[in-house]
This record gives sequence, structure tokens and C-alpha cells, in this order.
Amino acid sequence: MRNVSTSVVAVALGCAWGIPAQAQETDRQSIARELAEMRAQMQAMASRIDSLESELAAANARADAASVAAAGATETALAAQAEALKPAAKPPVKIAWKGAPVIEGEGGWSFKIRGRVNVDAGFFDVPDSTGRDDGFGSEVRRARIGAEGTIPGGFGYKFEAGLGPDLAITDAFVTYTDKGLTLIVGHQNTFQSLEELTSSLHIPFTERAAFTDAFGFERRLGVGVTYASGPVLLEGGVFTDNYAALPNGNLSFDGRAVYAPKLGETQLHLGASVHRTELESGNSVRYRQRPFEHFTGERFVDTGSMAASGETGVGLEAAMIAGRLDLSGEAFWQTVSRPGLANPTFFGGYAQIGYFLTHGDRRGYKYGMFDRVRPANPVGAGGIGAVQVAARYDYLDLSDKGIVGGRQQAYQLALAWSQTDYTKLYLSYSRLQYRDAVHPAAGGDTSYGADALVMRAQVDF
Repeated sequence: MRNVSTSVVAVALGCAWGIPAQAQETDRQSIARELAEMRAQMQAMASRIDSLESELAAANARADAASVAAAGATETALAAQAEALKPAAKPPVKIAWKGAPVIEGEGGWSFKIRGRVNVDAGFFDVPDSTGRDDGFGSEVRRARIGAEGTIPGGFGYKFEAGLGPDLAITDAFVTYTDKGLTLIVGHQNTFQSLEELTSSLHIPFTERAAFTDAFGFERRLGVGVTYASGPVLLEGGVFTDNYAALPNGNLSFDGRAVYAPKLGETQLHLGASVHRTELESGNSVRYRQRPFEHFTGERFVDTGSMAASGETGVGLEAAMIAGRLDLSGEAFWQTVSRPGLANPTFFGGYAQIGYFLTHGDRRGYKYGMFDRVRPANPVGAGGIGAVQVAARYDYLDLSDKGIVGGRQQAYQLALAWSQTDYTKLYLSYSRLQYRDAVHPAAGGDTSYGADALVMRAQVDF
């Protein structure tokens, strides 16, 4: 029994000792597995970290490249924007078109070729018994070429001469302008009459009012000054004579004042002028006029030559431009100083009305003169140009104080078609009535009528 007990105890002790040993073995294996798993996970994590670091490095590299590219693009864009914001470099030479090229350089230089051609043809009819030539006639009324421009410092110049067998200088002067003051030195128009100072290019009739030619208005060599401020224009000068009559000791003084306000779209013009010429001893004057066409040499009013020591002229002017309508009129008195004799006063004047048949057109006006007609719808741009009709009553009386030079009255109609700013066709008709004409008709009659019809083609540049 005791042996059995001993055996039982031994078996029990053996079991008691063997069970913990087995359990410890199991725990070691489990821990080993867990450690192995943890090492595997740590290795995976390390591999993942390495991969993430590689991806981050690649991403950083791409970001750096993108930043560099963006910075470069921004710099390029900013440079382009800065370049775009820079003021455009002005070309050294600019060319515009005003009938001919106008070349403008830096600093105030400019140059333009200028010129004009008027070709006339028409009919003149006078009683046959006067024995004067009439019928068809034609001529190149004007053909001129010249140049004008500006010089730095406020200076300018203009030269123009007529073409033909004998060179005829018209304008040849230099100017200096400072604000509203202009000094003009050279061969130029004196300051007489709205009609005379308005270019022949810009009138609706083929010839100016009769008194402007009859009283010898012409360009003279001298010095003129003009001052313009708002609607006020003042002009004056001291002149010798036309270059073709020089040398001589003749001297003239001219002055003109204009008030030209605008009332809305209406342009008004009021003016007055005075002229005084002192003539050398032994000089004479002669006043006469053609019958509103230039291709005849006939004159039916003529004072003949008169010994004179001087002449004094006084003129009044008025005009209005209101849309397509324009009105103008002048009166001029010319008194001749005759040594030891009565001083006759001769008179000339006109009243004129014009109207544009085409919408949007009107007479131009600038610097105390009528200016160029610029068609609102010129030929070549889908329009027919500007069409103007005009009527004028013209009066010239060359008889006074024993001088019987005759009287001429004219009733005139005109049609002027400006296709463009620089081309024009005219048709002018004049019915003339004479009294005390210098060429008598049958029976010694000096009161009779005459007719003149003139067509003109014109281009200027």
C-alpha cells in the first residue's frame, strides 16, 4: 500500500513538474512567433517608410520643378506685361494723307507737297454791235505747285508758284507761332476781305466777287502779324508791293478785325478791314474788271489810268453758317488820292446765299475765312459727295467825281459738286447788266446786258 502511495505521489509530482515545463515551452514558442510577426511587420513598415520616403522625394522633386517652371512662367508673364505696358515707340517718320502725303518727323518737322489745277471752259455772249470778242473759250485757270511744312521751335513755311511760260510766285513766306500770335514774313495775302482771303478752292463760284479784282487786291511782300483768341481775330501788316512790280517805293498798311462766335452749331462772322497805300510820285492806278470769266481779256467797266498818290480802302464783312445753309455779304469803299484833283470813291459789294442739297454737308470755316468742303459721304465711300447751290447779287460802281468807269451788276447762280475733299466740279452762270460801259453798242448805247457761263474741273493736293 505504501509502495502504491509512493508511486502515486511520484506520479503526481512528476505531473506537477511536467505541466509547468510544458506550459513554459508553449509560451516561448508563442512569444517567438509574435516576435517573428512583429519583426516581419517592422520590416514591412520599414519597407513602406522607404517607399513613402522615395515617393515624397519624388513629389518634392516634382514640386520643386513645378515651382521653378511656375516662377519662370510668372517672370516671363511679368516681363511680357511690363513690355506691353511700355509706351509704344514712336516711329521716326509718320506719313498721313491730305490730298498728298504729309511727312511728319520727330521734334516738329513736317513737309507736304501742295498744288492745284483749275481747268475752265465756257461761253460769253455780248451784243455783236459792241465789236467785242465773245463765244466759246477755255484755259488752264490755275496750275500751281509748292510745298509747306513746319520746323521745330514754332516755325513754319509755305511756297507756291504758278506753272506756265513765266514763273509766277504766289505764296513765299515763313511764319513763327507762339500761342495765339503768328508772325508772317514774305510774299503773302494782305488782310482785306473775307472773299479775297478765302481760297479760290473753297468758293462755290468760279470767280470771286468783282470788287476784289477791280480794286487790285493781291499778294505783297511784307510783314504781317495775326492774333487769335477765342472768337476774336486781329490781323495787321506793313507791305511793299507785289514782287512782280518791285523795286519801287510803294508802301501799304493793312488791318482787319474779326469777331466769329459760335452759337450752338451756327457759325457767325463779323469783320472790318482798312487799307492804305502810299504811292511813289508819278504813279497811277487803274480799276477794271472782267465779266466773271477769265478766259477773255474784255473789260466793260474800266476807270482808265489815274494819277494817284495813294488809295484808302474800308471794308465790312458778315457771314453765317447754319447747317446746310450759309449767308455772306461784303461792302467795300475804295478812295483814290489824286494830287490837285477831287478824290473819287468807288464801291463794290455782294450778297450771297448757299445751300447744300446733300445731308450732313456744310461750308467749312477756319481762322476768319471759309474753308474746305468735306463731303459727309464722298464718292468712293458709298456716297455722291457734297452738292451745293448758290445765288449771288454782285455790284461794282467805278464812276465818281468825274471818273466814268461804268457800273456792273451781276445776277449769278452756281452749282458746285465736291466729289471728295480734294476734287470738285463747278457750273456758274452770270447775267450782267452794264451802265456807262466803256464799249458802246449800236447807236452809242452804253447800257446793255451780257451772259457768261463757265464750267470748271478742279483738283488740289
